[in-house]
Amino acid sequence: MREALFIKQNSAKWKTYENAETHDPDELAERFLNISDDLAYSKTFYPSSKTTLYLNGLAAGFHQSIYKNKKEKTNRFVYFWQFELPSLFKTYHRQILYSFIFFTTFFLIGVLSARYDNSFVRLILTDDYVNMTNENISKGDPFGVFKSQNEFIMFWLIAKNNITITVQTFLSGITCSVGTLYFLFRNGLMVGCFQYLFISKGLGMQSVLVIWIHGTLEISTIILAGAAGLIMGNSILFPKTYTRFVSLKKGALDGLKIILGIVPIVVTAAIFESFVTRHTEMPVWLSGSILAISFLFIIWYVVVYPIYLSRNPKTAINIK
Repeated sequence: MREALFIKQNSAKWKTYENAETHDPDELAERFLNISDDLAYSKTFYPSSKTTLYLNGLAAGFHQSIYKNKKEKTNRFVYFWQFELPSLFKTYHRQILYSFIFFTTFFLIGVLSARYDNSFVRLILTDDYVNMTNENISKGDPFGVFKSQNEFIMFWLIAKNNITITVQTFLSGITCSVGTLYFLFRNGLMVGCFQYLFISKGLGMQSVLVIWIHGTLEISTIILAGAAGLIMGNSILFPKTYTRFVSLKKGALDGLKIILGIVPIVVTAAIFESFVTRHTEMPVWLSGSILAISFLFIIWYVVVYPIYLSRNPKTAINIK
């Protein structure tokens, strides 16, 4: 087709698109597709003409309008935590369950080992830590370790340590999940020994009301990091219909999204441990309420809400 004929057939449409603005997303998308088709044709047959330059400018304008409109309509960060991350949890509920079972099993092994072997607690927690705890108990302040540093310094150190643990637990999944299981084993064993240390001193219930103020969120993130590691490891072991490399890329990306998504929970747990747990004299109803709210939040956000979204997919689509 000659350029003059091409212009004659489409000029009216182009002028309408240029002069009659629209804010309707569907109409905007349709115009962009039509101009993109015309631009592709013009680039093919008239690459150096003014028509191509004109259409390129028109297409660029539509592209900018679409993404500007998208930015106004959707907050990408809010959408991620409101819909994308919960949807990932639903997709990988099985891996989350496996991670929970592994951690709980290792936790119970730690409790039982500490109960039947007096030296086991010192082996896992070190002599210095056990001696310090015994000394605090003798002083009438069994949880004094949570008051041993300035709140802000403590927050920085705890947040840094916990983020490091979650990332290590995830990245070690590259070893076909073996490394992730090791970190779940190590942390589960440690938490089990730590908990039994207070149970053996007759401080079981008191320790739950103090330690699990932050521990509920902290342990939940370790379990979720374990699930992320299992996702990556299983993508290597069980690629399904994908090539192993493509499966690994998908598993690694989904696992990474989970790790990034739980960072605010890790930070919140560090805030609790640094600024709240140290107040061991707080009323039982208050510590119990914080613990219960944290637990219910995890159950809702990781289990209940993702199931709701999977049964009501239009909710996310309409907002997006």
